[in-house]
Amino acid sequence: MSNEKEISRRRTFAIISHPDAGKTTLTEKFLLFGGAIQTAGAVKSNKIKKHATSDFMEIERQRGISVATSVMTFEYKDFLINLLDTPGHKDFAEDTYRTLTAVDSVVLVVDSVNGVEEQTRRLMEVCRMRKTPVIVFINKMDRDGKNRFDLLEEIEKELKIQLHPMTWPINSGKDFKGVYNLDAKSLLLFTANTKATEDDSIVIEDLNDDFLNDKVGNNDANILREDVELIDGVYGKLNTEDYLSGSVAPVFFGSAINNFGVKELLDTFIKVAPEPLDRETSKRIVKVDEPKLSGFIFKIHANLDPRHRDRIAFMRVCSGKFERNKYYHHVRLDKDFRFSNPYSFMARSKDIIEDAYPGDVIGLFDTGNFKIGDTLTEGEDFYFTGIPSFSPEIFKELVNKDPMKTKQLEKGITQLTDEGVAQLFTQFGGNKKIIGCVGELQFEVIQYRLLNEYGAACEFRVLPFYKACWLTSNNQKKLDEFLRFKQQNSAEDKDGNPVYLAQSEWFLNTEITNNPDIVFHFTSEIHKSA
Repeated sequence: MSNEKEISRRRTFAIISHPDAGKTTLTEKFLLFGGAIQTAGAVKSNKIKKHATSDFMEIERQRGISVATSVMTFEYKDFLINLLDTPGHKDFAEDTYRTLTAVDSVVLVVDSVNGVEEQTRRLMEVCRMRKTPVIVFINKMDRDGKNRFDLLEEIEKELKIQLHPMTWPINSGKDFKGVYNLDAKSLLLFTANTKATEDDSIVIEDLNDDFLNDKVGNNDANILREDVELIDGVYGKLNTEDYLSGSVAPVFFGSAINNFGVKELLDTFIKVAPEPLDRETSKRIVKVDEPKLSGFIFKIHANLDPRHRDRIAFMRVCSGKFERNKYYHHVRLDKDFRFSNPYSFMARSKDIIEDAYPGDVIGLFDTGNFKIGDTLTEGEDFYFTGIPSFSPEIFKELVNKDPMKTKQLEKGITQLTDEGVAQLFTQFGGNKKIIGCVGELQFEVIQYRLLNEYGAACEFRVLPFYKACWLTSNNQKKLDEFLRFKQQNSAEDKDGNPVYLAQSEWFLNTEITNNPDIVFHFTSEIHKSA
């Protein structure tokens, strides 16, 4: 019975957005409400010497961006919340896409000044594909941005999702006076440069009360009354089922940096967000309330603590109860492992835990046994499906600048590509190492980390490839022939799967036409055919 109780109090979600929309700042405020930190840091600020808790890598602090998903667990009103702060930069999109496979719902942050941006669209496509429930937080209302109705219309049109306002702003920019909570019928007043607290909230049962005029002025009071009447008429009450099926997204307005409108979002989130859900595997659907443990690795991070060469594999628990020091079955290696130091996270600081339940994200100390997509069970053999690996768009040859450090370079690049930051291909018939990434910034991160964490200096030479395609065929002879004939353009990925590196779209289309027996794949879903 205790398992059911533990499952029902867990909520696991990711915060996603375009870079600079205020995602990491919002994360900090959530942690503040959960009592997990005492002062919230800002991502970029000259005044605040404290950096954001979730940006723990040195390169993140220098650049003021998030380059790795970080996991944070905190309690709020008797709920245990697992929050994953993802990188917004498109060069790290793959980390974000995989993180979305490990959560049950999403909070999408939209910048009221810039509206919907390119990366927001791409992330939203993944959410729609997986029917993930989404809550939208429109941030930076204290800056001069777009008209609130225009903004809603733009989000609906661009992201192809119906919205349902839960709070409504009174003006924006320097005239921003606060938000009205449509559900709780309360008014939250905004004062610039001060943090919102419980006391700033005023309950207003009847908007026609003159009290409202005293608080916000006659003109703004009348506009708010008209807006609320219109919204009530159009939207009515939120249907939780529509939200859970991913077809309607509740919307909140606020300013994360001023801690404004965040509590309303968090209070609604714990009420409506889904509990941990059942999961699809290669053999059957795993029910969340099954007694036996199962879980999958969706992220690996090397050197979380630079003083110790540690590697942590992040596992989402899907069923059963995880217990410290108990043996679990590693499906791919067909071996049993036991974990004496499983962690729960507060970004970089770790706490050893005794047990974990479905919905929890835990860190397992890894000596090189895990890859992304690996499954742990209590004996049964299956894999969790739907963990994507995308075709890279930029290819560079890895060149060693210090032959004395060859061993460190080999180890470093193997570990970093295990994390899924980039993909490693080895050319057939040679040992040329080719790194494939989604964006330029990843090469900088790899170079920086190889030097700082492994002491290995390297450089990259650009290669003229356009796309990597994974190859499968029912005719092994034809596939071998093709790979031999196209040796210059053939490689294998880390798992030994054959890959064709096309120079251009024309070459790729020609090869697809000329080789009907071979299937060219642009994404390799990990464990699809298992």
